[in-house]
Amino acid sequence: MKPVKYLMLSLLGMSLHVSAQTVVDDAWVRATVPGQPSSGAFMHITAATDSKLVEVKSPVAKTVQIHESKMENDVMSMQAVPSIALPAGKTVNIEPEGYHVMLIDLVGQIKEGDNVPLTLIVEDSKGIKESIEVQAQARALNTMPMHDHQHMH
Repeated sequence: MKPVKYLMLSLLGMSLHVSAQTVVDDAWVRATVPGQPSSGAFMHITAATDSKLVEVKSPVAKTVQIHESKMENDVMSMQAVPSIALPAGKTVNIEPEGYHVMLIDLVGQIKEGDNVPLTLIVEDSKGIKESIEVQAQARALNTMPMHDHQHMH
C-alpha cells in the first residue's frame, strides 16, 4: 500500500509542476462606462517552454477574442488572431498597442477596482493544454500611462 501512496504523491507533485509552466503577471482590464459593449484585457505572460496562448474565457463577456493591433501606413488596424506565440523564457506583453484580449458583448459594466476572472488556455509544443485562472483588476482609463491613441479612432 505504501508504494501506491508515494506514487500518488509523486504524481501530484508532477501535476503541480506542470501547472506552473506559465506565469501571468500584472493582469488588468480596462474599466468601462455604463452601456459600453466591450473592453480589453492586458497582462505579461512568461512560459517555461515554447507555447502559445490559444484561447481566453471570461464570464464578464459573451465573446472573448485574442486580437492584434498593427500600425500600417499611419492607420491602426485590429484583427482577431488564432493564437499568440509564447517563446520559452521570454515575457510576452499583452498590451493595448499590440496583442491584447478583447472582451466583447459585456454582460455588465466593469468598474474600477473590480476583479475580472479570466481563464487562459495555453498549449505547449507537444499539444498539451494548460488552463490558468487569473484575476485581472479593472483600471480606469485615466490611471494608465497614456500612449498616442489618435490613430486608433
